[in-house]
Amino acid sequence: MNSPSTSTQLPTPLLHAARHIAAGEFAKAEALLRPFVHDNPADVNGIRMLGEVGMALGALRDADRLLARAVELAPDYDAARYAWANALYKRHRYADALAQLDLLLAKEPDNAAWLTLKAANLVEINEHADALPIFERILQMHPDHRQAHLSYGHALRAVGRVEGCVTAYEKCIALDSGAGEAYWSLANLKTYRFSDEQIAHIEGLLQNKKCPFRDYYHLLFSLGKAREDRKEYREAMAAYVKGNQVRGRNVPWDGRAFHEECQRLRSFFSEQLFAQREGQGCQARDPIFVVGLPRAGSTLIEQILASHSQVEGTAELADMMALARKIAGKQRRDDKSQYPEALGAMDAEQLASMGQGYLDSTAVQRVTDAPYFIDKMPNNFVHVGLIHLILPNARIIDARRHPMDCCFSGFKQLFASGQGFTYGQQRIGQYYREYVELMDLWDAVLPGRVHRVQYEEMVADTEGQVRRLLDYCGLPFEEACLNFHDNTRTVRTASSEQVRQPINRSGMDRWRPFEQWLDPLKESLGPVLERYPLDS
Repeated sequence: MNSPSTSTQLPTPLLHAARHIAAGEFAKAEALLRPFVHDNPADVNGIRMLGEVGMALGALRDADRLLARAVELAPDYDAARYAWANALYKRHRYADALAQLDLLLAKEPDNAAWLTLKAANLVEINEHADALPIFERILQMHPDHRQAHLSYGHALRAVGRVEGCVTAYEKCIALDSGAGEAYWSLANLKTYRFSDEQIAHIEGLLQNKKCPFRDYYHLLFSLGKAREDRKEYREAMAAYVKGNQVRGRNVPWDGRAFHEECQRLRSFFSEQLFAQREGQGCQARDPIFVVGLPRAGSTLIEQILASHSQVEGTAELADMMALARKIAGKQRRDDKSQYPEALGAMDAEQLASMGQGYLDSTAVQRVTDAPYFIDKMPNNFVHVGLIHLILPNARIIDARRHPMDCCFSGFKQLFASGQGFTYGQQRIGQYYREYVELMDLWDAVLPGRVHRVQYEEMVADTEGQVRRLLDYCGLPFEEACLNFHDNTRTVRTASSEQVRQPINRSGMDRWRPFEQWLDPLKESLGPVLERYPLDS
C-alpha cells in the first residue's frame, strides 16, 4: 500500500490487512482494519486502507467519508486524496472528483494515474472532446500505461470508434499485465469474436495460481462469452457459473433486505397519498426516466428517444438514488432507513425543492439545448413514487423484457460496479419478481403514469411502438427515431454496439441453449413466468 509510511513501518494489523487486500480478501481485511481504525482514529494509513476496502466492497458512502477524513487529517497525503477522488468518481460525484484531481495535478501535472482518472471523470460528464486528448497525452508519455490504454478504449467505444477501441484493448493484453479487464472489455463489445490463440491465453491465465483476483473473474466472464459465441454451451455455462460465484462473493446482495424495502414501499405509497399531494412538486417537464432491469432494452429506448431533435441522452444517472439515500438519513450501515416514510412529513415546498435539486445536480450531464433529457438508471424503478412526488410532469418508461432473456443476460454480464443481484440465478430471479410486483404497485396507485415498452413488441413492430413511445412523451414523430442506429451520440453501456445496428431478433431467446442449467432461475422467478409462457 502506498502510504506516508513504508510497509515495514506499518503496524502489524495493517501489514496483515495489506496481504488480504493483495489476495482479494477484502472482507478479511475489513475485519482487521475496522477495529484498528476505531482504536487509532488519527492513523491515516489505516483510514485510507479501510476506505479503499470499502470501495472494493461497494460501500462507497463509507469509503467517501473515510477518505475525506484521511485528507482532512493529512492534506499533503496525495495517495489518500487520489483514493478519495476515485471514491467520488465511483459515487458519480464527478465535479467533486475533478476538483480533487486538479489540486493533485497542480503539484504533478504529468502524473499519469491522476490524469487517467481525470479523463475518466470527463468521459462520465460527456466531455469526450477534453478526455480523449488527455488519454493520448498520457500514452505519448507512457506508451506502456495499461490503465490509460484501457480507459482510452472505453472512451473510444463510447463515441463509436470501435476499431480504435479494439486496438487499445488488445494493447493492454499485449502488455501482459491486468489482461482480465481488457479481455472482458473486448467480450463486452458483444460483436467481437475471440481467436483460438486468445482463448488459449485466457485459459492459461486462469490456470495460473498467481492470477490476480480481479483478473480472475474478468477472465471467467470473457471465457463464457467466447465459448458461447462458438456454441460450446456447456463450457460457456461452466465459466459463467464460476464467474458469478467468484464475483458474487465480493459483491454482497441481501435479498431479504431488498424484499423488506419493497414491502415498505408497497405499504407507504397509496392512491390516497398521491391524491393528497396532487399539484405539488417541481413542475418541470425536462426529465424522461427509463427504468427496469439492466439488459432489458433500456439503451435501445434511450437511443430511439435521443435521436429526436428535442431530446438529449445522458447516462445512467445516480442522482435520484442519491436523493433517496439522503432522505433515508442513515449515518451507518446498521441504522434504520427513514425512506420512504420521511416523505410523509414533507410539505409542498420541500418536494418542489427536491425536484429542482435533481434538475440542478443533473445539469452537468446536459451539453445541448434540447428541452428534454433522459435518465436511464434502471434501478430507479424503486423510486417511481419519489419521482412522481417531486417531478410530477416527468415521463417514466418501464423497459420490460422476457424474464428468462433479461435475467440470463444479466447473469452473463459483469458490471463495473454494483448490481449485486445479478451474480446468481436465485438472486436475479427474486429481483425480477420484486421488480414486477413493484411495477404492479405503481400501475395500481398511479394508473397510466408509467409507459411500458415490451422489448419483444418493439422488435416485432418497431414503428408502431416508437410512435406510441413518442406520443406518451408528448413529442411529434420524427423519422430519425426509426433510424436510431445512425445516431453518432456517445453511448456508455454494454449495449453500445448493438444500438448502432438496425433492430433485429438477435437478442431474443438467447437463454434457450442453456435451458437445462437454468432451473434455479425458473424456480426463483416463480409465478412471474406465467405471464410469459416459455413457448411464447
